[in-house]
Amino acid sequence: MKLNNEVRVRFAPSPTGPLHIGGARTALFNWLFAKKLKNHGGKFILRLEDTDIERSKKEFEKDILESLRWLGLDYDEGPDIGGNFGPYRQSEKTEIYKKYLEKLLAESKAYYCFCSKEELDKEREEMMAKDLAPKYSGKCRKYSIEEFQNKIKAGERGVIRFKTPEQEIEFEDLIRGNVKFNAGLMGDIVIAKSLTEPLYNFAVAVDDYDMKISHVIRGEDHLPNTPKQILIQEALGFHHPQYAHLPLILDKSKKKMSKRNLDTSLKDYRDNGYLKEAIVNFIALLGWHPQDDREVLSAEELIDEFDIKRVQKSGAVFDVEKLDWLNGQYIKNLNLEKLAELIKNFIPEKWRVDESILMGAVAAEKERIKKLSDFKELADFFFELSDYNKDLLIWKNMNFDGIADNLNLLKSELEKINEKEFDKERLEAVIAPLTEKYGKGELLWPLRAALSGKKASPGPFEIMDILKKAETLRRIDTALFKLK
Repeated sequence: MKLNNEVRVRFAPSPTGPLHIGGARTALFNWLFAKKLKNHGGKFILRLEDTDIERSKKEFEKDILESLRWLGLDYDEGPDIGGNFGPYRQSEKTEIYKKYLEKLLAESKAYYCFCSKEELDKEREEMMAKDLAPKYSGKCRKYSIEEFQNKIKAGERGVIRFKTPEQEIEFEDLIRGNVKFNAGLMGDIVIAKSLTEPLYNFAVAVDDYDMKISHVIRGEDHLPNTPKQILIQEALGFHHPQYAHLPLILDKSKKKMSKRNLDTSLKDYRDNGYLKEAIVNFIALLGWHPQDDREVLSAEELIDEFDIKRVQKSGAVFDVEKLDWLNGQYIKNLNLEKLAELIKNFIPEKWRVDESILMGAVAAEKERIKKLSDFKELADFFFELSDYNKDLLIWKNMNFDGIADNLNLLKSELEKINEKEFDKERLEAVIAPLTEKYGKGELLWPLRAALSGKKASPGPFEIMDILKKAETLRRIDTALFKLK
């Protein structure tokens, strides 16, 4: 199809599991392609391929819809608000598939096969023993339509096979260039279990024509399916769409991503505190990059920059450290009110009571947060001090008596500060001169450790500013008690 026709792309997941990173990337690239070509009528369509009746589940449908909405990938055609699909769920198109299966059978472009699993296994083993590519021999091609019908009436169970022509299939992939397949190596593929049970390749070939899909953008793992679908479309007299096959997603060692990691659902990332903007940005860079190689791009910038020709052929490396860095960048760009509101979903209810401490803690930890879920561990001491070991208070070779003396000195100076003046600037003004006399580490390390109960935390002045006078003195007293 030519580009001056209406551009219609589809995301067609199977509801046999939750939406994961690989599926989300496919959806995003289709969405970007449609948005970029809006002047050519660009439409992004959602279709559920639920021909696998046993494994398709309503809860997975719901997860796919909710994940797309969370990412902001709005579709132009698909289920309505109530979740009703109409023509966008394969299980609701049985009569359409049946019509085209009957057409292929009537034109002798398909036939029933009654071979048993044992016969097929034996045939396969014999071909492999001869170093031949295993494929179906076509032995059931010899039956006439009447013989097929008689066998079915007699109760024999058969599948429907497509008569694969002995020819070379050639097509232009928008990412990979010219691609060729020898169809003679495929054998006659099974396209349906019965007239009312179409299989994947047949249903997809019909759907893409029926829904006027102009471009099919999908993962490289679907590349072997493309020649099968083209042959079926040609046998039915259909035009076939243009194809683009996205590169595989690899791990950091550039090996194929393990199923365990690749199938981590979008909901898991969301529940772990990743922002949707960071996820969209990250998966856009899995196999594609803008002209200036920027790494932080908004959805609007991605649409503006996107070009399918800039998608790479080689595998795309999934680097979770880069995802964490990107997420951290987006978190840093949030205003405190918005960040605090998001963080409330990741902390205990009792931490939300004192808004001033929460806002202060968010401001103090903002630079260190990579994921929203990090906040709970980083900032817990603002809300409740853990029972730490007194060795944490030690600065270099100081002994406990020296530490206690320094904490008592600090306590006496802090007690003199008026509650209303107990802020970062005033605290620094009072304590800074003392560090010149007694040592910066000698004073500030035990103070910071006493306030946080942690090896790493924001500085003592930031902590005291948030905790205020009474809680600061209480924590110093706790440290002094431990030192006794």
